[in-house]
Amino acid sequence: MPSIYTTALMDHHAHPDYKYEMDDPTHSHEGINPSCGDEMVLSLRIEDGVIEEAAFTGHGCAVSQASADMMADLITGETVEEAQRLCGLFIGMVQGKPLSEQDREDLDEAAELESIARMPARVKCAELGWRTLEGILNDPEGSQA
Repeated sequence: MPSIYTTALMDHHAHPDYKYEMDDPTHSHEGINPSCGDEMVLSLRIEDGVIEEAAFTGHGCAVSQASADMMADLITGETVEEAQRLCGLFIGMVQGKPLSEQDREDLDEAAELESIARMPARVKCAELGWRTLEGILNDPEGSQA
């Protein structure tokens, strides 16, 4: 079985580009994984239906932190609709749904977390940032900063 600790995962964990306190976010939402104590606050700046900036703060395991950083990288510059589509693809993938070659390409580095589907205890870790994003995108009024 391939290791979930890929180079990309370890790089994003060790050197996250999107882990910082954002100035003036338009939306923010807290995500908690009670099974392992991971917590994060995801902040977005959405302007004219486009995610102009994404950042997170919090703490957790390498998988949750790296997955959130990959997600923030992937959705920055995307429309809200595209971010929702990518979110659905990622959550489906870690729950074991097969990806097409195009889906894998669209998820970019995040597709490297596909093997987590075979490790049920780690799925919630990988999903934390994405589920937090879903919380914002599915109820943008409720998560205004």
